[in-house]
Amino acid sequence: MTPSDAKLVLVSNRGPATFVRDDDGELVARRGGGGLVTALTGLVHHRDALWVASAMSEEDAEMAARHDSRSFPCEVGGVTYQVRLVASEPEAYDRFYNVIANPMLWFIQHYLWDLSNAPDVGRWEIDAYEHGYQAVNRDIAESVLQEIEDAPNAVVMLHDYHLYAAPKFIRAARPDVFLHHFVHIPWTQPDAWRVLPRDMREDIFEGILANDIVAFHTRAYRRNFLLCCRELFDLDVDERAGVVHFNGREVWVRAYPLPISAETFRITAQRPAVHEYEREILRRRREHLILRVDRADLSKNILRGFSAFDLFLDQHPEFKEQVTFIAHLIPSRQDVVQYAEYLERIEALVALVNHRHGTTDWMPIDLRLRENLEEAIAAYKHYDLLMVNAMFDGMNLIAKEGPLVNERHGVSLLSENTGAHEELAEFALSVNPFDVQEQADAIYRALTMSAKERSWRAEGLKRVVTARDPGDWVDDQLADIEAKSRGADPVAP
Repeated sequence: MTPSDAKLVLVSNRGPATFVRDDDGELVARRGGGGLVTALTGLVHHRDALWVASAMSEEDAEMAARHDSRSFPCEVGGVTYQVRLVASEPEAYDRFYNVIANPMLWFIQHYLWDLSNAPDVGRWEIDAYEHGYQAVNRDIAESVLQEIEDAPNAVVMLHDYHLYAAPKFIRAARPDVFLHHFVHIPWTQPDAWRVLPRDMREDIFEGILANDIVAFHTRAYRRNFLLCCRELFDLDVDERAGVVHFNGREVWVRAYPLPISAETFRITAQRPAVHEYEREILRRRREHLILRVDRADLSKNILRGFSAFDLFLDQHPEFKEQVTFIAHLIPSRQDVVQYAEYLERIEALVALVNHRHGTTDWMPIDLRLRENLEEAIAAYKHYDLLMVNAMFDGMNLIAKEGPLVNERHGVSLLSENTGAHEELAEFALSVNPFDVQEQADAIYRALTMSAKERSWRAEGLKRVVTARDPGDWVDDQLADIEAKSRGADPVAP
């Protein structure tokens, strides 16, 4: 088997399209959101593939039923996908998504639990894992198996933390299938996983180790995964070669940093709507512009970013009325109580900072709670400082998108705990995301930096960001799939 002649199946919780009703009540496709969909769309451009995903809404489930729960062609954004939407029982999906995947696993993999207070793992969480997480993963696995039942060769590429259990179900039914699993969020160190009951923890690792290749964005996450296998389960691990020996198989563990499509993003940056928003920014801007673009997620460290700006204004009053901080924040997971409370805290802190420092004609923080790509790109083009201070982040494509299209030699403030830091650290202002004073100092340094240094850093960031594209990312993975399929020895990554 080679990747070129095998049937390729992509599997993720969120698919390339979600369905909504138009004004006439008809179901129409809209592009799925999130960075994962963007990354996998690049793969579909590269290779014909079937995409299996959850039916995340009633409209998705209705569309799945119209096609007898089998795959169907779906055109969205000028691209035609072959899609299969998997409708799980609503209560099972709710437990899968809102109890286990978010927040339990997401919090573990971003070090978000305040362990002195939470979580309390009891019968509710255990039932949610058994009858929610495992149930939805089994539904997804059964759908994949149906789609490849007539394919003697198949490569199944699963994605992210929603689907850790699915590979085990697929492996049991089809030992011949090549399974590849890409984890797009951080992989934490062993002690973080001890939050989970032992049986749950073992089941998750058995699931992910049913794959032939397990992939991450960074070498650090790869090392953490290998360390977990050794310390939590006493498995035979070859850290140099990136191999875990499990159930008589070699599991390769690899790092493939995700690039952005520079060409596509630059074309998007020339849309008429972007130019219209630019004119508004330039009309209203002060001498300096700070920008952040994020989901309103706890892991993004938004509160400390605003606190650092507050401290900066306290310590450098000469910048008052000279700098505006635009924050494009997309409300996220508002049905999860921790996220709803976090957004309230963000709004309260912004109000406090604006009250403390603002004047009758100047508001220090311009908070924009909406998703608007063109508006965000317009701000990308004109910032003096881009703030990416996440506590922990799998990659963070914003750290790559902003420098690509910025026209002012803008400086990047970048958390050392983002995946992008491994590639961009030389040319960014690297910060500890928990050190508010360091972030305040970095703001001052960026806004007072010489033109020569700004230019050197900006050109360096552009050079790194444009060195590779999503096609390279896909090719690297397919090359390893082919090498492992033909029995090649693992090469030290």
